[in-house]
This record gives sequence, C-alpha cells and structure tokens, in this order.
Amino acid sequence: MIQTRKNQVCELLKSIETGDPTPIAVVNQEQYIQHNPQTHEGSEGLETLFKRLSKTSPRVNIVRAFEDGDYVFAHTEYDFANSNIGFEVFRFEGDHIVEHWDNIQKRQGPNESGRTMVDGPTEATDQALTETNRKFVYAFVRDVLIDRQLERLGSYINGAHFTQHNSQIADGLSAFCSALEDKFSSGFVMEYERSHRVLAEGNFVLSVSEGSLNGVHSSFYDLFRVAEGKLVEHWDTIEAIPPRSEWKNDNGKF
Repeated sequence: MIQTRKNQVCELLKSIETGDPTPIAVVNQEQYIQHNPQTHEGSEGLETLFKRLSKTSPRVNIVRAFEDGDYVFAHTEYDFANSNIGFEVFRFEGDHIVEHWDNIQKRQGPNESGRTMVDGPTEATDQALTETNRKFVYAFVRDVLIDRQLERLGSYINGAHFTQHNSQIADGLSAFCSALEDKFSSGFVMEYERSHRVLAEGNFVLSVSEGSLNGVHSSFYDLFRVAEGKLVEHWDTIEAIPPRSEWKNDNGKF
C-alpha cells in the first residue's frame, strides 16, 4: 500500500518514541533544511536527536495532522522529561521531506473553560473551502493580530460559539478581546509583527507568525477551525526564539 505523506510524517514523529530509524528514510539527507534553532542541520542531526530522546522513555501522540500541497502540519503531544505541546511542519519535494519547522510549548492548563491545549475535533472537513478559509485566516491575522484592529473581531469570530484552547483565555469573544487589548491575567503582553505562513486543509488553518511575548522575541503558531465563515475554535503554541549565538544551524526559525 502506498503511504500518504501525512502517514509518513506521523510515523516519523512516532519514531521519536519507538527509536526505530526506518521512518527517517523519508528525509532527504542531502537537501534537508532544519529550522529548529536547537537542532543540528540534516537528517544525521535528526537521527541523533531521536536516539537521544528515545532513551528518556518518551511518549508521542499525534493529535491531528493535515496536508496542504507539499506541506504536512501536525499538532502533537510530547511527554519527555517534561510534557510539551507542539506544531510540526514538514515540506516535501517528491517522495522526501526536505524542510522542517516546529513550535514547542510546555503543557499548561486547562483554562477557565476547562479546555486543554489539544482537545477538540481532529478531522478536516469542507475540503472545497480550503482556499477560502486560508484567505480568511490570513486576513484575521493581518487585521486583528498584527494591525490591532480589535473592533473587527466580531466580523471574524463567532462570538456565541468560540472555543478557546489557550491556557490563559476562556471561551468566547469577550475573553479573547480582553486578552488582545492589553495583557493576559498573568501579565503577558502579546505583539504580533509579521505573518510568515498560512497552511490549510479544509476547515483547519495554521498561521505561523513572528512577534514578541512580554518583550521576548517569539514565534506564534495559531491553529483555527472555521465554520460557516467564522472562526469557531483556536489552539496555539508560543515559543521564545533563542539568540543567534545559541543557534545550532543558520537557517532561522521561519
């Protein structure tokens, strides 16, 4: 049976837990570009990383995975020495992976509404609306998150049925607006400065952005579920970007 790219990515990520090096063959060793600043370039670095992690008796759960052209993006749970939530993005050329990005955050929550960082629907629907939903989320990121036009939140979000998985924010439009207006209750300040990539499959759209959290240079990965032309659900991870002097490759976070 011919494997889909999505299945290949899931097996690759699961090999962190199993230690099986076979799925890493999907990575093109000569062309692989690694954007995790803490990982060495190339699949040899990936094999070394997976081997080291497998010794910690890790648990890897791929919660949801989607495919967008040459890209596969996955939402994952990692239980190593710490419990983390991540988004992984892989780019294929032909039969092989040639590029990788990720964004990892320590597990937090549940939030005030009882939501965890990963629960909720997992299967994409409305495949015919992929491009419409991609453009819609990009416009939201540009208008609301970057340009701070918070008065437009209601035109993008279903206020009566907006499910929030950020550990600091409750369900609903007003809670999201309050978080964006100034500060989280914990004192964090989010500033979105640039949109780098918007990936989509059907009603699920992943936005990759750059900015700062409480003054620290950060990467924002936001996954949205779209229904009837509005945002109805949101998951995210926020990761601090280490200073250039600490990078183990020269490819950059984005």
